[in-house]
Amino acid sequence: MVFSNLVFLYVFLPIVLLIYYFAQDKLKNIVLLLVSLVFYAWGEPKYVFLMIFSIVMNYFFGLVVQRFRGKSFAHKTALWISILANLSLLGFYKYGNFAIENINQLFNLHINNDPIPLPIGISFFTFHAMSYIIDVYRKGNEAQKNLWDLALYITFFPQLVAGPIIRYNTIADQLKNRIHNITLFAVGIKQLIIGLSKKVLIANPLGEIADTVFATGPADLSQSTAWIGIMAYTLQLYFDFSGYSDMALGLAKMFGFEFPINFNYPYIANSISEFWRRWHISLSSWFRDYVYIPLGGNRVSEWKIYRNILIVWTITGLWHGASWTFMAWGFYYGVIISMERLFMQNILQKLWTPIRHIYVIVIVMVGWVFFRADNFSYSYGFIKTMFGFGGQIYNNQTILLLHDNTIMLLIAVLFVFPIYPYLKEKLEKSFQTKPMVLISKEVIGNITYIGLLLVVTMYLVNSTYNPFIYFRF
Repeated sequence: MVFSNLVFLYVFLPIVLLIYYFAQDKLKNIVLLLVSLVFYAWGEPKYVFLMIFSIVMNYFFGLVVQRFRGKSFAHKTALWISILANLSLLGFYKYGNFAIENINQLFNLHINNDPIPLPIGISFFTFHAMSYIIDVYRKGNEAQKNLWDLALYITFFPQLVAGPIIRYNTIADQLKNRIHNITLFAVGIKQLIIGLSKKVLIANPLGEIADTVFATGPADLSQSTAWIGIMAYTLQLYFDFSGYSDMALGLAKMFGFEFPINFNYPYIANSISEFWRRWHISLSSWFRDYVYIPLGGNRVSEWKIYRNILIVWTITGLWHGASWTFMAWGFYYGVIISMERLFMQNILQKLWTPIRHIYVIVIVMVGWVFFRADNFSYSYGFIKTMFGFGGQIYNNQTILLLHDNTIMLLIAVLFVFPIYPYLKEKLEKSFQTKPMVLISKEVIGNITYIGLLLVVTMYLVNSTYNPFIYFRF
């Protein structure tokens, strides 16, 4: 089940909210845990047992790691066993087929390689569990002695299948003590509607454009069509994933939880380093704190810093999917960020701001080609066409795409900028300077959100295109 689904919006969520708010305070966490398991089992019934196994395993690992504090060898051994156990679980389901396929090709073997279905959200709940264990090891927090509270942290449905990656110490106190009030609930509803609007009204139409273009072979693409396709996909990814993050944050607020933001207008960045401080913030910070810093971070010699950057970004690419193109995508960013650190940052700072933005967008678009393509051959052909080394400048497909989708593309480009906060601020100032306005800003705001929800609902009723784009993490 996904959030942008009529069953979720008008059946599952209202029932859950009624049960939750009528339950006694001491039972609210149990209610959330049970409905989170139901939410996961709705789409992956058999893998709910895998998740329960992971929860129980990490519950005991947390207690063992804490038990051996002060005993250096045993303490570190317990940590590494827990990490290897979690990575083995993730590796078997997510990378097993990929590993066997490459072993067969490398050694000309014929090992049976029946597809292993990938449990939805396994990367997210595994990283949640690992961050919990590592923080217990570092004495960032005490091991959770209440199995049900740890289970809720790992399975809480708003962040279960698409993130963001929430650290245990971020919500440890909220698991026991959190505030429920109408103000926070209302803010949560509004954020949920904003996320739904991003996903359904912008990302889905853009996805149809991108699917059309990427279904065309590079030899049949014109240069303009290739740019339209990658532009649509670049925008689709942002509105899809940031939309899911907004929905997660909004849903969490409706149950009294406060999650940190996960996207901060990344396409306005002035460098690739800044882009990744704004895009999927929870993932970037996870790799920084649990991989980059343990490798030595910036505290080592200069060449080792670049080694660390390349290692972290290659692993980041692999985390996104079991494919060489994903690893190339990650390595590509490792190289660009290393170059920025080495010499490009000084050059960029001297450039006119729009030039810096163009640099970021072009680099990101080229990267998304590898992210989207199934193989290097298609990536290479697509990028060649983008930069005029094959095909016509435009063709009939280009004209049709522009005729049908120019307005949607312009709307999407407009909203990658912080236009909404700007308009909201202007509206609030106008109400302050014109106190005699008969309709309050709250009423206008509520009417706007209700209108957006109605439009989203109508779109979902009339459309069969509602993909869960961000892969099966």
